Amino acid sequence: MPDAVVDSLMRASRALVAITERSLAAVHADVTLAQFRTLVVLSTQGPQPVGALAENLDVHASTMTRMCNRLVSRTLIVRAPSPVDRREVVVTLTPEGTALVDSAMDRRRAELQTIVYKLTPDERDALVHTLDVFTRAAGEPQEQRHETV
Repeated sequence: MPDAVVDSLMRASRALVAITERSLAAVHADVTLAQFRTLVVLSTQGPQPVGALAENLDVHASTMTRMCNRLVSRTLIVRAPSPVDRREVVVTLTPEGTALVDSAMDRRRAELQTIVYKLTPDERDALVHTLDVFTRAAGEPQEQRHETV
């Protein structure tokens, strides 16, 4: 049975990645999924040192530095010395970066809503429960519940 669950999760993961890719394409975002993930972390968690950002995304610090270089060149983030420790560099979203994240997330939410509305109310309730259990097992923080879809 665990193999069937993993196979199902793999299919769902492919569908969710495709939705994210379409949302980025719809807003003409010339960023990779990894770069978008970086922007989303900055959007949700706020400005942070490059090292902390690398840790949050589970990538090597040198990889994060290269990613930041690309995002700076696209004017989606800015780097500045930390006000606490001048040896650290803090990364912050620019207004352009915030707009890109907001637009892509709005597109993604709209596409997910279209899919969710195809489900019965019982299927929606079951999906919410299952996804809550899964994200808890994965160690993701539980967010406040929104209205029932």
